[in-house]
Amino acid sequence: MTQTAQPTAPDVATPAGKPQPAEVGGGLGLLLLLGAITAIGPLSLDMYLPALPTMAHDLNASQAQIQLSLTTCLVGLALGQFVTGPLSDRWGRRRPVLIGLGAYAVLALACAAAPSAPVFTALRFAQGFAGGMGAVVTRAVVRDLYSGRAAAKYFSRLTLVFGLAPIAAPTAGSLVLRFGSWRALFVLLAVVGALLTAIVAARLPETLPAHRRSNGGLSGTVRSLRTLFTDRVYLGYTLTQGLAFAGLFAYISGSSFVFQDVFDLSASAFGLLFGLNALAFVVVGQANARLLDRFPPRTLLVGTLGVSAVAAVGVLAGAVVTSQLIVMGTLLVFIGSLGMVMPNGTALALDRHAHHAGTAAALMGALQSVIGSLAAPLVGLGGEGSAVPMAGVLAASAVLSLAAALTLARPERT
Repeated sequence: MTQTAQPTAPDVATPAGKPQPAEVGGGLGLLLLLGAITAIGPLSLDMYLPALPTMAHDLNASQAQIQLSLTTCLVGLALGQFVTGPLSDRWGRRRPVLIGLGAYAVLALACAAAPSAPVFTALRFAQGFAGGMGAVVTRAVVRDLYSGRAAAKYFSRLTLVFGLAPIAAPTAGSLVLRFGSWRALFVLLAVVGALLTAIVAARLPETLPAHRRSNGGLSGTVRSLRTLFTDRVYLGYTLTQGLAFAGLFAYISGSSFVFQDVFDLSASAFGLLFGLNALAFVVVGQANARLLDRFPPRTLLVGTLGVSAVAAVGVLAGAVVTSQLIVMGTLLVFIGSLGMVMPNGTALALDRHAHHAGTAAALMGALQSVIGSLAAPLVGLGGEGSAVPMAGVLAASAVLSLAAALTLARPERT
């Protein structure tokens, strides 16, 4: 039996007949599978980062146009989650994942054959939508099985699995680029999508029994969304996550240009640097799982957001004085801190809405992706040849994320 802490401010009791992890094979195999499904997002965004300058040249496009493909992918992820989350409350968890992963594999092949930047950007939107279908369900599956500190711990352990994706993705992308073009990267993503589809069909258990599924149709979904939009604390944690993700996405969309064009790192060196930052994210996530035995999730969340904001301001200071060492060091702290922010914020938000976990996860994921998608064009509009645009967006996002946690996400007094 999983140890479950008292919810921070639950709106409903844990539903009767809730499946137990042991009943659905909720061991290491499920953890690895959910982590792999969640890793679709980082893989989609990170694997082709070393190729962005080359793609801009090959497709006769500007830096901002190529960065737009990251934004459209994120918008697709948002819509995919927003549509699929409520459906998973009605259909169960397995079917949406299978549809999404199968479509993802086909669309990755289409991206590999894209003849121009506008076509590629549009296909990335569709690919993001398909990827979002699987990502949102993994959060709902965790909420089906766990709550409170136990959920936060499980989300922390997931960072060990899906956190490996950004470690490996840019390095793997650089390796592929040594032997082929950027198009080969998307062929590889298609293979990954196809393999995951087969594994999910064989191994993913159904964690939402028929008697617990929503049968209210569109009106039921609207009622669930109304409940979520009127929950100040839930929205506060969602905004906290979204702004933190905007800072992360400013780094994702701008770092390859900053380190390769401004600081003259090679594609291979950039891949290693990116992997080091992702490793920090994983390590801090595992430390979070242990610290949850001593501290509540909100305490860890707010404390780490403070560290994140200070580090982000440090990145901006390093960018202003054009110091590669300061930028690299403070970025390492910033990215690492998110390994504690993400699992705690997700658990605190979803813990409040057990009866419609899919819809709650969908709204959280969609708003997070939409807010994050604004970061890339802001970085691009800041101009080329400087680290300041990336660092400025990153710093503003981190400070606002902390402010949201301290104000909107402040728990109600009892």
